[in-house]
Amino acid sequence: MRVAVIGGGPAGMMAALSAAENGADVTLFEKNEKLGKKLYISGKGRCNITNDCSPRDFFRNVATNPKFLYGAINKFSPQDTIDFCTSHGLAVKTERGNRVFPATDKSVDVIKLFSKQLEKSGVKVVLNTPVTALECQKNGFLLNTISDIVCFDRLIVATGGISYSSTGSTGDGYKFAASLGHNIIPPKPALCRILAKNTKALEGLSLKNVTVSVVSEQGSFGEFGEMLFTDDGLGGPAVLTLSSRINKLTLTDAYILIDLKPALDRDKLDARILRDFSQKSNKNFINSLDDLLPERLIKEVALQSGIPFDKKVNVVTAAERARLVQTLKDLRFDFVGLDETEYGIVTSGGVDVSEVNPSTMESKLHKGLFFAGELLDVDAFTGGFNIQIALSTGYVAGVNAAR
Repeated sequence: MRVAVIGGGPAGMMAALSAAENGADVTLFEKNEKLGKKLYISGKGRCNITNDCSPRDFFRNVATNPKFLYGAINKFSPQDTIDFCTSHGLAVKTERGNRVFPATDKSVDVIKLFSKQLEKSGVKVVLNTPVTALECQKNGFLLNTISDIVCFDRLIVATGGISYSSTGSTGDGYKFAASLGHNIIPPKPALCRILAKNTKALEGLSLKNVTVSVVSEQGSFGEFGEMLFTDDGLGGPAVLTLSSRINKLTLTDAYILIDLKPALDRDKLDARILRDFSQKSNKNFINSLDDLLPERLIKEVALQSGIPFDKKVNVVTAAERARLVQTLKDLRFDFVGLDETEYGIVTSGGVDVSEVNPSTMESKLHKGLFFAGELLDVDAFTGGFNIQIALSTGYVAGVNAAR
């Protein structure tokens, strides 16, 4: 059985490896000069390989089409990924939130592991060779490359989405799938920044243990955790997750609220402010918040509270204090939208999973055609879930393509 795999990311490498280990003659085509180019920069160069959690928790972290992934994740689980790494000599470690990284903190070691196993399994890796077109024939598939036309019995497409196009994710797989009659769910940014007005002065300020919400006519959507102000919006883990929860909505009259003190209800927060004010009764209001807030956030909170900066704390009224509490619980910024898809960590959308067999990753339209990874209309939150999805779907596609 001659199997072609297009794409040398985690899904493609795992697909090629599992197909070869199940007896297929496998050729892996990669348009870049090396394998795993996007994997190399994942996790800020550390590569969050998977998340060591229960299946229930895993699927709670899948944003799009979790039911489609039930079979794949159970056939190649996070524990299987950990075992794959450790059994081939790559030690791993588990950090906060069950995030699993190579013990070396180097994504290149994950890529080296795959490259070594591909070589051992006899996979022919063809680099610097983009596939320009493909054709489904009665007994197989014709692939046009920049240098040749080649024929294969089975084909696995694992070309990724359109995020970080400099790594080779330029939407080739969408064109291939569409040319063979597959429906493509329009790509959208996932795990991306949320753009907002008037954040430039706070650029680089990181906040922990806050709740960030986007409020609109469609409802309120919030996430607790860590966030970061950027020059034109918000980033950080909580914001990235929130972006994947709202990216399919058409939001109207939307705005952003940040609860700076989610652990305190309004009465307890008011009591805390009274204690601080009693210790600083002769200070100006603008100089009374340093125990409550990071220095760079004080001016914005004071502005939104409407309390005069130079008003003495001992004459701040109960009504003004209530406005301060309101501001601390609901610091507001105007919502602009989501960042461009190019800058999302992953792409939401892709090959319509209703046209793919979830047990095998085989196309329901063309026998012998398989899809894997980010190319499919599946995506998850941060924490290693997306790479695990790529590995699981790649594994299932490879095993079934070899049969």
